Amino acid sequence: MLDAWLRLALAPGVGNTSLIRLLTAFGSPEAVLASGRAALTAHLSPAQCDALLAEPDAADLDAIHTWLAQPGNSLMTLADEDYPKSLLEIADPPAVLYCKGQRSLLSQPCLGIVGSRNATPQGVRDAEAFAQALSNAGLTIVSGLALGIDAAAHRGGLAGAGSSVAIIGTGLDRIYPARNKALAYLLAENGLIVSEFALGTAPLPGHFPRRNRLISGLSRGVLVVEAAPNSGSLITARVATEQGRDVFAIPGSIHSPLARGCHALIKQGAKLVESAADILDELAWQQRLAPPVLAETLSDLVLDALDGAPTTLDTLAQRTGLTLDALSAKLLTLELDGRIAPLPGGRYQKIH
Repeated sequence: MLDAWLRLALAPGVGNTSLIRLLTAFGSPEAVLASGRAALTAHLSPAQCDALLAEPDAADLDAIHTWLAQPGNSLMTLADEDYPKSLLEIADPPAVLYCKGQRSLLSQPCLGIVGSRNATPQGVRDAEAFAQALSNAGLTIVSGLALGIDAAAHRGGLAGAGSSVAIIGTGLDRIYPARNKALAYLLAENGLIVSEFALGTAPLPGHFPRRNRLISGLSRGVLVVEAAPNSGSLITARVATEQGRDVFAIPGSIHSPLARGCHALIKQGAKLVESAADILDELAWQQRLAPPVLAETLSDLVLDALDGAPTTLDTLAQRTGLTLDALSAKLLTLELDGRIAPLPGGRYQKIH
């Protein structure tokens, strides 16, 4: 059963739109593969028929099965009972999703948060604060694991009760950007990372707009924190509108280039928000949850980042993906516990 799905998904040149068309016509992957060239030609080009009917690469299948045997890794298909209903509502639902972490989060109510990769410090603080408040209200925060606003949104979501889901534009065996490696570790342990792209897929530019439709598709609404004109965040907002999702935007200074995208969205009908409560009120959201305990996980993350040599606060922030405020608070706790020692020059060292 699983290999039939993989044969469809791995066939070169046969994209998701064609797969959905085939599944609609034949009913199942097994029926597609058993249908023969004559039946397939009504739905595919000759080259696509050749690719679909060819024997699959045994090495590719073995690599996927090896990956699936690792804890936390799974493959979700359209036939699975826990396939998120929200994605079934969009025009191009992915036939296959690679999942790393808690896939049950895909069935929880979600809120997307997106914004600039080159975010201002205030934008990062806003994204993290909004995400944590919304997460503590029971919404799972969805974003794209990019630098800037995305990373801040994931950190805030993980710090709250609803956790966070990252939709990425590469294979799940690759972390992009590499600077978010520590954050990806936290997401895999306490949240979820998802991709519709096969293992080994590189971060090609065309993959990220496709990823954006899933961020909005999973979500009840999308919050744009900072965005320049013509940014990818505005594409996500446009797709969200097309999918019937709410769009929210945080206003900023008229002199800031990163506020212009949000102001344009507000002019076009996005809801101006000044607090997480504005979003919850618009969604008529009542649920509140208690935040989870992640202290030990964060302690381990910081201790792992102290590789034995004296390390500065800025270096630790880069290695862990934590904000300076969150990192300083955790360092103080570890110092009081006698697990690290502060050194001259604002450096820290682990006590063995």
